[in-house]
Amino acid sequence: MIRFLVKGLIRDRSRSLFPVLTVSAGVFLTVFLYSFMQGVFGDYVKANAQFDTGHVKIMTRAYKDVADQTPNDLAILGIEELLEQLRNTWEKMIWTPRIRFGGLLDIPDVHGETRSQGPVMGLGVDLLSPETSEIEILNLKNSIVQGNLPQKENEILISGEFANKLGVKLGENATLLSSTMHGSMAMYNFKVVGIVRFGMTALDKSTIIADIRDVQAALDMTDGASEILGYSRDMVYAEDNMMKLAKEFNSKFSKEDDEFSPIMLYLGEQGGLGEYLNLGKSFGSIIVGIFVFAMSIVLWNSGLLNGLRRYGEIGVRLAMGEPKGSIYRRMIAESLVIGIFGSVMGTLLGIAISYYLQYTGIDFSNMMQKSSVLLSNEIRARVTPTSYVIGLLPGIIASAIGTMFAGIGIYRRQTSQLFKELEV
Repeated sequence: MIRFLVKGLIRDRSRSLFPVLTVSAGVFLTVFLYSFMQGVFGDYVKANAQFDTGHVKIMTRAYKDVADQTPNDLAILGIEELLEQLRNTWEKMIWTPRIRFGGLLDIPDVHGETRSQGPVMGLGVDLLSPETSEIEILNLKNSIVQGNLPQKENEILISGEFANKLGVKLGENATLLSSTMHGSMAMYNFKVVGIVRFGMTALDKSTIIADIRDVQAALDMTDGASEILGYSRDMVYAEDNMMKLAKEFNSKFSKEDDEFSPIMLYLGEQGGLGEYLNLGKSFGSIIVGIFVFAMSIVLWNSGLLNGLRRYGEIGVRLAMGEPKGSIYRRMIAESLVIGIFGSVMGTLLGIAISYYLQYTGIDFSNMMQKSSVLLSNEIRARVTPTSYVIGLLPGIIASAIGTMFAGIGIYRRQTSQLFKELEV
């Protein structure tokens, strides 16, 4: 019977072409939108984990309450001892301290007078230790567009847009004007050895990166850090494991009555990222629901028009004694065949376009010039195993639902009227 139905659909394009194209378009949009939004959510979470939250983050309780202000007067002290404990207790994690700071970056002329200056967002990370993981975590080697990584103390990297704004070149000196963790004035000289471009407006417009030991010296933060970040060694964020880790750490080290005791937060607890993760998980269900509803309506209308065109055929079949249930079931079987063909075609097209955008991306830099969100200017799709199947079942179901509603009219046909209809 399946072969008979397929032959009928192939020979009569008016019964199959429009429904197949409709299902294909819906499945294509479902697969493409799902893959594209997975790329957006994945890029946002990954960028925040790399540059801000880590998979887990340790800071003092007081620092946590005003973390957006980077209050280094509330920073963690005695980090060497704490890091040793962390690395001995949780060996499967990468632990790295960081210092966040702000201030002015002053570029002097040949006479030592100010030539240009601008507000800066600074990041002190471990760049010089042989065992450091920060260069890989921050993807610094691939982000350098001129110069090289710092090789010795008092050398910094500067973002390309910021360097152009200040007119600073490789090898020139730059003076950081900031405040120490004790509130006094800080002035420290650096040498620009590399220019980086991360492809994120929030980082490219005013960022410098220095070795954490230089920043500790500049801000009078000996053996101190703003925060300690933890990453799983495979760099894959597993929320359940990180929640368990944070709970275990806090029960051991954190004290509610001590504002300077350390507290650990996992990624989902920071900056509303938990809501984005939940939205990313439910996004597939949302677009599938919308697709099934919309396509069912379209295919219902298509089925009604098809039923009107086949009015005489159905009448003949009823007059010859074919049961109404049999006709109804065969129409549903036809719709399933159409749904399978359309779903496969739409999935293949959606996967192909998504793979193309996974490697090329779409440049949104003009729309993100004033953005402060840690999101790449070039947004890419991300094909996951779910991308291959997310459109198949909905495409088949939508086609069947549309035909089921449209075919109800078969049961309303009165046999007594068939001969009169057939005479016309």
